[in-house]
Amino acid sequence: MNTTFQGDGIFPKGPENKSYAQYFTGTSYLEILSAEGVVIGNVTFEPGCRNFWHIHRKGGQVLLVTGGRGWYQEEGKPAQELRAGDVVNIPPDTKHWHGAARDSWFAHLAVEVPAEGRSNEWLEPVSDEEYNALS
Repeated sequence: MNTTFQGDGIFPKGPENKSYAQYFTGTSYLEILSAEGVVIGNVTFEPGCRNFWHIHRKGGQVLLVTGGRGWYQEEGKPAQELRAGDVVNIPPDTKHWHGAARDSWFAHLAVEVPAEGRSNEWLEPVSDEEYNALS
């Protein structure tokens, strides 16, 4: 993918992500690609969209970036810029957030690492001040 990425990639963008909209700042789209064994969702973020700080209890998550430009940040660490081809391994119990850059659509496959008792804990939004400090 290149800088002209507009949200449509090799996987379906899916409908507006209304199921989790309360945990996002901005508009995202979600297409569940697999719900058996390993849950895999194609998450597409409009420019400026990001999810809230959250924690994957047990199992963790892997992000496979498929298009656009975005950010990933763990609590207490600097944000990492993400582009197509990047892979992020998120250990269980790690507070983090991810989302699009202000000027770019962003898409990734979110792979839930299987584990008995896994869950997500949604926390506070990423502040505009924190987000707007990123390039």
